[in-house]
Formats: sequence, C-alpha cells, structure tokens
Amino acid sequence: MNIIKKTLATAVCGMALMPLAASAQGWPEKYQGVMLQGFYWDSYNVTQWTQLESQADELSSYFKLVWIPQSAYCGGKSMGYNPLYWFSNYNSSFGSEAQLRSMIKTFKQKGIGTIADVVINHRGTLENWFDFPVETYKGTTYKMYSTDVCANDDGGKAAAQAKSQGVSLGKNNDTGEGWDGMRDLDHYSPNVQQCVKAYLKMLLNDFGYSGFRYDMTKGYAASFTGLYNVYAQPQFSVGEYFDGNKSLITNWINGTKLDGKIQSAAFDFPLRYSIRDAANGSDWTKLANGGLATDNTYKRYAVTFIENHDTEVRSATVQQDPIRKDTLAAYAYLLAAPGTPCVFYKHWVDCKDDLKKMILLRNRVGINNQSKLSPKTVETGVYAFSTNGTEGALCAAVGTNANKYATPTGYALVAEGYHWRYFLLKSMETVWPSLPSGIYYDEPEVELRAVSAASDARIVYTLDGSEPTASSAQVADGGKVKIPAGNVTLKTGVLAGGKVSGVETRTYDVRSFSPYQITVYVNTDNVGWTNCYFWTWGGDGSHGSVSGKWPGDNHTSTTEVKGKKWYSQSYNINSHDDAVSFVFAQKNEVQTVDVVDIATTSYFEILADKDNDGKYLVKDVTKDYTTAIAGITAADAVQRPTTVVSVDGRTLRRFNTHVSAADALNGLAKGMYIVNGKKVVMK
Repeated sequence: MNIIKKTLATAVCGMALMPLAASAQGWPEKYQGVMLQGFYWDSYNVTQWTQLESQADELSSYFKLVWIPQSAYCGGKSMGYNPLYWFSNYNSSFGSEAQLRSMIKTFKQKGIGTIADVVINHRGTLENWFDFPVETYKGTTYKMYSTDVCANDDGGKAAAQAKSQGVSLGKNNDTGEGWDGMRDLDHYSPNVQQCVKAYLKMLLNDFGYSGFRYDMTKGYAASFTGLYNVYAQPQFSVGEYFDGNKSLITNWINGTKLDGKIQSAAFDFPLRYSIRDAANGSDWTKLANGGLATDNTYKRYAVTFIENHDTEVRSATVQQDPIRKDTLAAYAYLLAAPGTPCVFYKHWVDCKDDLKKMILLRNRVGINNQSKLSPKTVETGVYAFSTNGTEGALCAAVGTNANKYATPTGYALVAEGYHWRYFLLKSMETVWPSLPSGIYYDEPEVELRAVSAASDARIVYTLDGSEPTASSAQVADGGKVKIPAGNVTLKTGVLAGGKVSGVETRTYDVRSFSPYQITVYVNTDNVGWTNCYFWTWGGDGSHGSVSGKWPGDNHTSTTEVKGKKWYSQSYNINSHDDAVSFVFAQKNEVQTVDVVDIATTSYFEILADKDNDGKYLVKDVTKDYTTAIAGITAADAVQRPTTVVSVDGRTLRRFNTHVSAADALNGLAKGMYIVNGKKVVMK
C-alpha cells in the first residue's frame, strides 16, 4: 500500500515539471448557447438517462449544453452529491453506464454538450472513515488514503477517528469551508491531485463529457480548479460558489487564474438574487442591481439562472429559497440578457411554450454571453432594456406592467406572455411566427408578426416548403394562418417594395387526437400477493383512485394472459398529453416504486428486488405481451386519404391524400402502427 502511494506521488511530482497546456480559459468568449439543468431534486424517474436521451431531438433545437447529476454510483439511491466511485462503477440512480454513454453520444450527435457534475470537495468511504474504494482504470490503480484527508476535517472528529484507527491525516488544513458527513479532501496532496486529474480526463476523453460543473467550490481554494482545468482542458467549466456577494464570486473567478488566464466561469448568484427579489417582491427596479452578467469584465464568465436543485421547493417542509411567482418574467429577463442562461428542468417542462419563443428570439438576434445590455425603463411595475446581438437587437419588457409597455420607436412587437414582452429591431426585416417548430394537435393557428421598416410591408407565406414569392399567399401584420394536419413546412417572408426578404422556416407535425382507453395489467407472482391495490394520479387529474384513500383501489380478481394471471384496471386517456401514474401496493404499507406517465395499454411485473427505500421494483414487460409483426406491409392499393392510428386507437396523423406507409410513418418513433387499417412496424 505504501509503495503504491509513493509511486503515485512521484508520478504527480513528475507531471508538475511538465509545461502547462494552452488554457481553455474557463468559458468560450461570445458564446451564444443556452444550457439546461437536466434534473431537479429527487428527479430519479423523470430524468433517467433514457428519458433525457429520448428528448434529444427537441432539446437540440434550444440547448447547446445539458448539465446532468454526478453520474457514478454512490452506494445507494442518491442525487450524486455523496460521491464514492470515480472510475469503476457508473450504474447510478439515473441509469446504467451503457445508458449514460448512449445519452452522451446521442447528445453529441445532435450538437449538445453534456456537462458533468464534478464533486471533488469531499468523498465517501465504504465501511469506515478512511476506506476509499480501490479502483483500477486502464491498468492504473487509484486509491486515496487517510493522509489525503484535511487535517481539520469535521472539526477534529476525523483526527480523533484517525487516532483510534492508528492512521494519520494529511498535514494541511482545509483550504475552504468544511462539510461534515464525508471526508474533505486535501487538494495539496499529490495523490489527490493525481486522482482528480485522471478522473477529469476520463470524463472528457472516455465518457465524452464536454465540461464540468464544479460542486461546492467554497470548500477548497479556487487555484485548484484552475490547476485541474489547465490539465484536463474542458471546453466549459462553471463553479458553484454559492453566495450573493458579487465580490466574493469575482475573487473566486480570478482565483482560478493560471498563466494570467481565468480558468472557470461561475454561476451568477448575485443576478439570481436580484431576479428573486424583483419577482417575489413585485419590485422590478431590483433588476437594476444586476450581477456578473451586467459587469463588462465578468459577463463572459456568468452562467445565469433563476432556480436550481438547491433553491427550489423540495417539499412542504423543505421550502429552500424559490422564485415564488412571475417565473416567465424572470426568464424573459434572463434569456434576453448577456451571460450564458441555464434553464431549470422543472421550468422547461412547465413553461416550454414561452421558453421556446424566448430562446428562439435570443438566437435570432445573436445574443451572446458578452452582448451589450442597455436599460430603457426602470420602474416598480416594469423593467425594460435592449440587448445588441450579432444579427440585430432585442428589447424586453418584464414585470407586472410589462404587457402595457408601448412598442419602442424602431421596434416591432413579436412575442408576449404573462408579464413579459419581446420586441425586435425593425431593421432586421423578417417575420416572426408565434409557434415554434414541433408537434401540435387539431390544426393550430400561427400568428405572423412583420418586422420591417416599410410602412406597407405585407407577409407572404407557403405551407409546402417552397420559397415564398410576391405571388404567394399573403396576410397582414398580426394575421393568423391555420396549419393543416400532416407534416407541414411553413416559410414566411416580408414583402416590401416588390421584394421578399427575411424568410423564416418552421416545421410542424400536426396530429389529430381522439380519446381512447388503456388497460394496465399487473402480475404479482414474484412477490406472492393475493390482491393488489392500484394508487393512481397524474395527467388531467381525472385518474385518482375511486376510494380516494391510500392505498387505492383493491383488486382481487385476475385475468389470464399468456398463461399468467394479471390484476387489471382500465383508464380513459382524454388528451394528447394525458397519462396515469401508479403505485401498486398492499394494505400493510408494502408498495412498489412509482410507475409514471403511462398512456398506453401496459403490462408490469412486480419484482422481488427492492430499492434502497424498501420499495419493490417493477419491470415493464409490455413488449412480451403484444403481437410482434415484422416489416412494413405493402402500400394500400386503394388510393384513399391516409391515416396513421396507434395500436390503442389514437389517430396520430391524417393526410388529405394517399401516401405510402413509409412516408406516413416518417419521423415517428419505433413501434407498431395502423396505416389505412393495416398493421405496420417502424423499426
């Protein structure tokens, strides 16, 4: 053991003599991307790696970075902030190593970089205070020792424990704030540095991460972040220096310098608190307090946000420090301002329509992390400002009176929502459609807004993907166009002086919906239950248990399917985004994990295995109980209008003419469908 330690320390000293690589300088200059925090507290089911990967197509249209939790195994169910393994075990509470790698690869293919949550302030042990895991990666063994722990860890408790175990701690005190409960690492230790450097290189070069979010950077000196980044060379680095004092955060940013260059960005907590005070107190003058993003020296290094897993309400008893109202107005400020905005996953799900519009307009103007912000109006009821991008200028009005804010001279109103408005500079000469690209139902209407300096400007458009011309269909500014069912490409342009300019394109997958019924089947053979309670919730709110009391509706009779007995219950799905969530239980508080957002007929087996909270695991075996049909059938010989229906009866697409099965299914997920009455399979 001591020989290994000496060898590692010698290797580190040897590396210290090597010249430093060219610095990545913390965060790219003039960066235009928006980041998504792809999780929230206890989002184990919702943000599994497979769930996030399935959203890659949609996310890639709005986000260039997705930050995910620390992804290695922590010894049980965990959000990742009690790190244990670094090199050898990546089967975490969010999915397997294979699923993690698949997600990162898919994100990269779609133009999304994945940001790793790096927790190196402290580390867990296996059974006692100092038995860190021994891990071998690519032929090298990595092991930490009691001597890698800060001398004053846990206020002297670690020293007392070390004495009782007959071992020694490191010689250096903590270089930042202490954290009880796990071992605070001594980053002066050559062995700690060797392990951290190898760990970070592995995340980038093996797993394919694009950068790091450093957790709890108050816990150790900023210079170590600089040291590690110069070695690992991430494209992106942001530190969580959890403090509203701007001077302390800028000191930390400057503290990461090596060779005179800043090596990491930081989360803009000062700006976050300005936004919180403005929204919660309905006093929008508070936005004038600003933060890193409004400081010309530091806005390149400002990752701005309004909520994260540490500020959100976690439960009725753990309220944290949330934005309690005017979330949309807060984001309207954030997404029109310099810095690199980070959107909270809960907000993305809840406010997607508005956030999409804001991000698209930010991108259209070309706002980046170093753009210039100029205040226009600072009042209790409204804060208005303009931001110059590489392609034009965006004016934003946010606050209680924002929807009364008059269009500024030289601008055109293009989008608005609850307590926010966006205006584009007229000289940009374009048209702005109110609906972003995506999936819609029942022939939605798109409002078109002209952005033009010409007083006689008209809007021309096409619905077949062709370029609009002076002879194309026209509407006036603010006119609406109905989008028909099917795959539609809308192209719009400004017609002024006989010429068309500023063409914008949107693609829509417009579907029809009819209510349908699903049945959920549950097999309990593995656990020997002779009845099964169904506790239900979610969707449109109509799916609660009939009993209204835990543990829900009791089922004692079964249905036999393929030789197995199943407890079952049927539910109505009333809209395209309706779904039902379940816990299957026994009356004596024995229960399964949550099974969420079920919208199709499904079969589940309750397993004998349990999670760390003692809840039975559930396996989805639906594919084993549905009829498999290989290949796509030949096109219907009768040339009639084509429809695409799911196997549970939903009309997914309706075309005005006959199209081939392949064309009808283009863009849909793998699975079984009914096209003009025939079963076909998308592989």
